[in-house]
Amino acid sequence: MLLLHANNASPWTGPTGNNTYLLAGRESALIDAGVGNAAHLASIDAALAGQPLVRVLITHGHSDHASGLDAIVSKWPSVDVVRFGTPLSTVRAGDIELRIVPTPGHAPDHLCFFDDAAGEMYCGDLLRLGGSIVIPASKGGDLRKYLDSLERVRALAPRRLLPGHGPIVDDPASLIDDYLQHRARREEEVMAALRAGLMTPEAIVPRIYGNLTPTLVAAAADSVLAHLVKLHEEGRAFVADDGWKLTGK
Repeated sequence: MLLLHANNASPWTGPTGNNTYLLAGRESALIDAGVGNAAHLASIDAALAGQPLVRVLITHGHSDHASGLDAIVSKWPSVDVVRFGTPLSTVRAGDIELRIVPTPGHAPDHLCFFDDAAGEMYCGDLLRLGGSIVIPASKGGDLRKYLDSLERVRALAPRRLLPGHGPIVDDPASLIDDYLQHRARREEEVMAALRAGLMTPEAIVPRIYGNLTPTLVAAAADSVLAHLVKLHEEGRAFVADDGWKLTGK
């Protein structure tokens, strides 16, 4: 496995941009497509050393992971694309077989790819070190499904996680537990804000997150909304004409 950065650095994607992973071998495969950056494409080509790229595996359709697909197909026209909706449970990548693991929540179409033999999971935007994952409720994010996905991956007991952003994770169980605990704490904070009379995600954000830049405020409000929707689905909150409230349960 070779880590190739997508060269799309930003506050969201990190200083090196997205991680993509090239698995060379009889059926060379790239996990995630990046954004079509010319230097990224050149690094893929150099690593293939004259061999064709056989397959691209897409963890989910967010632009930083999938928008480079057109450029890849243009360079390697016969490339096979595996993504959400592909009727497969396993896929060949290089010289190994990867299990396709549905992990919706961050996005409805999110997939992980698991090398059972090595215990390595390519996990896209399911987790990352050094921060949490946004659950964009207004764009298909679903917190209940996300928590279920974390539990599903924990049950598979991967040895390492290879994420779409940041460093490789060598203690997946500990990180997953941290994520689950973080979401439980955040839920309590959202409920406390509702008890205090705050009734919109925008009103709740400053209480929980403090001062944020306008861009981050929008993302934080979307994550608060994800918690509110979860509480609603569980019968613990409802939305009225004047905003969100606890049910008293």
